[in-house]
Amino acid sequence: MTDRMGTATDRHEVKPDGEGAPTQAGAGDAAKYAGRGVSADKGDVHAAIASLDKGLYPRAFCKVVPDHIGGSEDHCIVMHADGAGTKSSLAYAYWRRTGDLSVWRGIAQDALVMNLDDLICVGACGQDPIMLSSTIGRNKHLVTGEVISAIIGGTESLLSPELKEHGVNIVSTGGETADVGDLVRTLIVDSTVTARMRRSDIIDNSNIQEGDVVVGLASFGQATYEREYNSGMGSNGLTAARHDVFRKELATEFPQTYDPGLASELVYCGQLDLEDTVDIGGGHKVTAGKMVLSPTRTYAPIIARVLAECRPKVHGMVHCSGGGQTKILHFLGRGLHVVKDNLFRVPPLFQIIHEQGGTPWQEMYKVFNMGHRMEIYTDGSTAAKIIEIAHSFGVQAQVVGRVEALPTNGGEEGLRARCTIKSELGEFVYES
Repeated sequence: MTDRMGTATDRHEVKPDGEGAPTQAGAGDAAKYAGRGVSADKGDVHAAIASLDKGLYPRAFCKVVPDHIGGSEDHCIVMHADGAGTKSSLAYAYWRRTGDLSVWRGIAQDALVMNLDDLICVGACGQDPIMLSSTIGRNKHLVTGEVISAIIGGTESLLSPELKEHGVNIVSTGGETADVGDLVRTLIVDSTVTARMRRSDIIDNSNIQEGDVVVGLASFGQATYEREYNSGMGSNGLTAARHDVFRKELATEFPQTYDPGLASELVYCGQLDLEDTVDIGGGHKVTAGKMVLSPTRTYAPIIARVLAECRPKVHGMVHCSGGGQTKILHFLGRGLHVVKDNLFRVPPLFQIIHEQGGTPWQEMYKVFNMGHRMEIYTDGSTAAKIIEIAHSFGVQAQVVGRVEALPTNGGEEGLRARCTIKSELGEFVYES
């Protein structure tokens, strides 16, 4: 979507208790990610798309193209494709161990929400329908028909009535299930969504400006439209999370869940078993497997209300998926500085991932949402209304930061964008 990507420039770590000197970190973790075949910033991908057309609104969260279907100058088309990623590998192991088919409904939700919540960031959340197509690629020798039924059925139940009753109109157009055992070790679940919108309704992040505040919507807790407590896990960073959290025995028990070409020291090197009980606070206890498999929360019911009541005052929206709390740098105008200094306290899930893997906090903020996965950029009075709407759905929300202008210093600084994280875990600066 854009060729700009966030990279940390002030790499230091401060222990949560404040003791000890800051330590340099970063290179080892980059090597660990690369060794597992993943990247925190997808530099090669952004380089590959750098020369592509950015669409009608280059800083919008999704690519927006002219209305090639209806030919209307007043309308446009938005589309997005994504999926549950390697989270399905963990779901496979948990299902095989426990027989719990409900984890596949969660994977169906992940594949839908990772698309839906990107699309709503450009304002596609209202009465106009969003069209959905799903793609499943499976190893038929390992993944049974009852799993496919659980995924397809889970998708349909999410669309109606769960989302429809909240004013989110998604139409299923079917999809494809392919038996590709030569390519896929367990299962891949992907989706594509598209919508036709009025250009005047587009939320364009180029409108983010100095003086805006940043409203964060929590990724953890239990919304009124959720069936159970959500640990805050989305569908990003799962390769790092599952290998850092779960213990080596899973490699022997479920060799289908990882690349056999990985170095042994990078495979399932944590201390927890899938069925170990974890206290995640608020009186909630879950197994470690279900904690990491928490379905990606959708904010669509909340955003539908926000756009219905506040659309003209919403200057921008960012889904903090790949890139975590630095995601804004892909869309922020040059010369602007987002300061996040009132973040939610880091949920237990991410504390556990940090403790098990030893990943420095500045890297954690780049890989995971760390407590909020949706950001809305607006003015102060509108922020109060948005927070009220979120609370009515049982979702915590607060002003987590603000937008400032960078000093020009002769003009050089004005060519950049910056995001600064200030938390009890340290201060970290990232630049585009």
